[in-house]
Amino acid sequence: MSSPDLPAENDESTEPRDFVREIVKADLADGTHDHVRTRFPPEPNGYLHIGHAKSIHLNFGLAEQFGGTCNLRFDDTNPASEDPEFVDAIERDIRWLGYEWEEPVHHASDYYGQLYEWAQHLVREGKAYVCE
Repeated sequence: MSSPDLPAENDESTEPRDFVREIVKADLADGTHDHVRTRFPPEPNGYLHIGHAKSIHLNFGLAEQFGGTCNLRFDDTNPASEDPEFVDAIERDIRWLGYEWEEPVHHASDYYGQLYEWAQHLVREGKAYVCE
């Protein structure tokens, strides 16, 4: 028996509601997208802070809520200078918050060649420029 002051366990009002979830629901319902794939992209140059925790819960939570996946993609702008201590700490903190990512772990540096090609294309098309 539920309390008159609390919503029933499967009452839709107990689900988190915000504009992001509403957009995801609409995109799935109208076929714009057929699955949810999110990513958490920390820079491995320090320890996580409260803002990271919010992003972790949003990205991993959306994937979990909608039966999708979440990638861990380190935004390693300079991989040679990244400290493994921070990578390990970030992975440990995500697990401590109760989440797992879809393997493998990704790195932005894995895509530098492709990003460079896209940048060159945009410059050639007149949609970007290189300044000093």
